[in-house]
Amino acid sequence: MKTTLFVLCLICATAALGQSVGASSISNQPQMVQFYSHPEHAAQLPMAQEQSLLIPSAYTHARGERPLWEFAPAWLDVPLGDTARLLRKEHAAAKKSDTVWVNY
Repeated sequence: MKTTLFVLCLICATAALGQSVGASSISNQPQMVQFYSHPEHAAQLPMAQEQSLLIPSAYTHARGERPLWEFAPAWLDVPLGDTARLLRKEHAAAKKSDTVWVNY
């Protein structure tokens, strides 16, 4: 047990000594960051010919398409208060149990 503890302390001391020696070799002078320029990055070039991404047999287009708002059913929003009143009436009108169990 003592030997293991001694070896562990020796390894930790060696690592700490290595960090302190290695840290002194790092320069604390600031390094300027240089960004490389690409002169052709923003050059103006003529546009290429258009290319279709669709397979001709997989896509069909028909004239006279109607937007959704023309034939979709009208959505009627029911206020939350009206919904709560309706549920309260249904709960009051529901059949109650005749037997009440009381467990002691």
